[in-house]
Amino acid sequence: MLNLKRLVTVFCLLFIFLSANAQLGFSHELGIVTGPLQFRSDYGSRTDSDTNFGNSGFGFGIVHYINFSYRADCNCYTTDTYFNDHFKLRNEISWNKTNLEHFGEWVGNRTDGNGNVLLRDTPEARQLRGHTGAAKNFDIGTQLEFFPFSIRSFQSFGYRFAPYVSLGIHYTAFTPEVRTTYQNPNPLLTGDITEPSNFYSRWANGSVNANSGSTWSIVSSVGVRYKVGRLSDVVLDLRWQYYFSDWVDGLNHDLEYNKNNDWLVWLNVGYIVYLN
Repeated sequence: MLNLKRLVTVFCLLFIFLSANAQLGFSHELGIVTGPLQFRSDYGSRTDSDTNFGNSGFGFGIVHYINFSYRADCNCYTTDTYFNDHFKLRNEISWNKTNLEHFGEWVGNRTDGNGNVLLRDTPEARQLRGHTGAAKNFDIGTQLEFFPFSIRSFQSFGYRFAPYVSLGIHYTAFTPEVRTTYQNPNPLLTGDITEPSNFYSRWANGSVNANSGSTWSIVSSVGVRYKVGRLSDVVLDLRWQYYFSDWVDGLNHDLEYNKNNDWLVWLNVGYIVYLN
């Protein structure tokens, strides 16, 4: 309930901000984005390629832009300043999900020269193989986008491509999932899937927690727009998002090679229309 209240508060503040900008007469754009992502979490080892490609997910979002270079109330350009001609404000509501599991040397899901799967037959390896989960995140936030070339020239078909970079902050409500097929051989403990001994023995008790929560994150992107019509663009965007929490995936352990907070890389494509 507390997370919902926080999310509603942030949404209301964003709505007030957008309404205030609408009164100033700036034009608006609306679009959708979607694409694959890699979620870098405490599952597996961050430097392992099997982990990075195996723990991939998908996301989609609704994006809104405030275009400072054009006025909706008079269908005319705004005052020709550097800021108006090179910056846009991007507001976004998005959702992403990544199914997670452990890969790499300690799990033993490798192959030999003949293509045979090599599995470690130890309790620790079986604990890691049995442990799976999912990171599910709802985001709302804003970014300031910088276009090195003139936005006005792009809108008037002076050129088709408009590269940009952006930086912003998002509020994230996360609801991780945790599952395991491993059960401690002690018959007194097998009925509780959250029993710590069902998970990797080198982690401290309390390293696994599937409770919902919320956090802030830094978001940075590099991308390009391509003009397909007078009032429409397609966009290709590569995002890096760093969370101020290590519980987004439901796992937070203190081993040296996984001590960082959770983060993701998201490649998305989208379609943008100019509203006015």
